[in-house]
Amino acid sequence: MSRDIFVSVLIPAKNEANNLKPLLEEIRVAMADEVYEIIVVDDGSTDATLQELRQIRNNGLNTLRILHHERSLGQSTSLYHAAREARGQWLATLDGDGQNDPADIPAMLALVRHEGASADVQLVAGHRTNRRDTASKRWASRFANGIRSRLLKDATPDTGCGLKLIERAAFLRLPYFDHMHRYIPALIQRHNGRMIVHPVNHRPRTAGVSKYGNIDRALVGILDLIGVWWLIKRTRLNTHAQELEG
Repeated sequence: MSRDIFVSVLIPAKNEANNLKPLLEEIRVAMADEVYEIIVVDDGSTDATLQELRQIRNNGLNTLRILHHERSLGQSTSLYHAAREARGQWLATLDGDGQNDPADIPAMLALVRHEGASADVQLVAGHRTNRRDTASKRWASRFANGIRSRLLKDATPDTGCGLKLIERAAFLRLPYFDHMHRYIPALIQRHNGRMIVHPVNHRPRTAGVSKYGNIDRALVGILDLIGVWWLIKRTRLNTHAQELEG
């Protein structure tokens, strides 16, 4: 059965008990024509997230797999653990807050299946063209994206979008570090992977609260950005060894 799964939908979730049931139902509807699985990582939640997930699975969502962290390890670690356990060739990542729209996934899958377009494509990166966040959060995101783009030259307008489609083998080749999920486009390109940017829907949060503040993101982001810049500057993966005949 595992060989037949084409896409694994990965969702890190911390204290998202009230968002998961409608989100998982939307995924079920959007993926009706796919052979897929859903992996939700309960990242040390202190609310009823884990109980909600168990109830949803017991009520018949047999495509759902549940991973659990006893304490919160963060979004990047959650995605990495889910990717390690995934059975699909492709990974579709979604935030657990319901702001990403699962209805966008089929169009992203069509891009990697399209004849000719799929050659060397390892990432379809979502671009939230209609951000539904607070003004301060949008401003902070634009500022961070501008600095990142100038330093890393990753040709990505919205690297912070949680909705991405990534080839599983390519993802597992990337260097792991905390917060690496924000730099997936730059890291994929560092390994010579081809990327497509695709506009996606974005929705307001209807329950729960954001797990990050603008200052928190900025302070951590500066160190991460310097580290990723250093990695890219030290890579030699843009050249290939040639085997000599005779």
